[in-house]
Amino acid sequence: MHELSLALEVIGLAQREAGKNGVSAIQEILIEVGDLSGVEADSFQWGLEMLVKGTILEDAVVNIIRTPGKGKCIGCNIEFEMKTRLDVCPECQCFPSGITGGKEFRVVSMLAE
Repeated sequence: MHELSLALEVIGLAQREAGKNGVSAIQEILIEVGDLSGVEADSFQWGLEMLVKGTILEDAVVNIIRTPGKGKCIGCNIEFEMKTRLDVCPECQCFPSGITGGKEFRVVSMLAE
């Protein structure tokens, strides 16, 4: 379960950034998790909740934004929503030429005291 190691990385990032800016506590953190990122958002959130005790994120409100997967069709060139990497174009049943959205995993913002 790599979600736990990602949660540790997010905690480390928050602690480093807080240290650079002389911040004593983070009030809110916003994290973007794409549906095609390979990260199970619920498992990540659970892991983060378990690991923040005693850290700068202990009392923070954690907001996770899920971004849908999107692909561009190799056949008809339309962009379409993808739930998995194996989804095909709903118009012509071709595979996507590339994934154009939903691969994100990033800390978007932190609100500090």
